[in-house]
Amino acid sequence: MHLDYTLYLVTDRSWLKGRDFFGVVEEALQGGVSLVQLREKEVSSRDFYNIALKMKELAASYNVPLIVNDRLDIALAVDAAGLHIGQEDLPIEVARKIMGPGKIIGYSVSNVEQAVFGEKHGADYLGAGPVYYTASKSDAGKPIGVDGLKLIKESVKIPVVAIGGVGLNNLEQVKKTGIAGVSVISAILGSREIRSAAREFIVAWKK
Repeated sequence: MHLDYTLYLVTDRSWLKGRDFFGVVEEALQGGVSLVQLREKEVSSRDFYNIALKMKELAASYNVPLIVNDRLDIALAVDAAGLHIGQEDLPIEVARKIMGPGKIIGYSVSNVEQAVFGEKHGADYLGAGPVYYTASKSDAGKPIGVDGLKLIKESVKIPVVAIGGVGLNNLEQVKKTGIAGVSVISAILGSREIRSAAREFIVAWKK
């Protein structure tokens, strides 16, 4: 499955400020988001399943694949395009075995060692970061900076997506490292005009 990583939206309801969750994601899709990761830390499994089903349908209507964060059971249950796991989640080699070869597995890394390990054990792409300080994840750890991102990008052959504090103000420096795309939460979801925020990213990326 060929994925377009250019603008990878990770959902986080805490940025909604009363707005409709699916409405906000749809606006982002209209603006050009090319991949959606559903991240739900606070809901029951049944709710997560129902949200994931609906989100998959919404994303599919824009020809955008859905990746489920952390929950392998939910990813399989809704037949999502893939799963994204972090260092504290299910081991990647186990996830790969259960998901099977036809599914996408993304892996969060913050150094070269983790990146090489991820590639070797079945990751299809890496989420590398945090590149900068980020307001979206308080436990994200120390920023790796553009230099750290570049080292990770050069250590593997699979696509690398930059995550953590990436915005229009620093997109150019981040893109210069040769990465496949950027993963954003607050830069889009925290914006008043969701659609135009997404579109501005796409325009800036293509420059």
